[in-house]
Amino acid sequence: MNLHSDNPEHGFQFPGRFEITAMGAATAGLDALIPRLLEDAGLTVHRDTLRERASAKGNYHSVAISFQASSRADYDAAHAALRAHPEVKWTL
Repeated sequence: MNLHSDNPEHGFQFPGRFEITAMGAATAGLDALIPRLLEDAGLTVHRDTLRERASAKGNYHSVAISFQASSRADYDAAHAALRAHPEVKWTL
């Protein structure tokens, strides 16, 4: 399927592939937790896109991963699923 917008500056386009980043304590095991939380929310996760990064002092850890969203509701559900978990401090 070839989707395009008449106005490319229109914002999010659905369905689409989006990246989400979650941050939390370095000891939280976010690399395993984040994909599982997204899949539990019913989303298709592209596990091969997972990237990790530690903070400068090593106290925090961020995980970025791509997922499929067929609608804005799916996109919002991804953020809600991650933010609801006590080990996730922020999402982007």
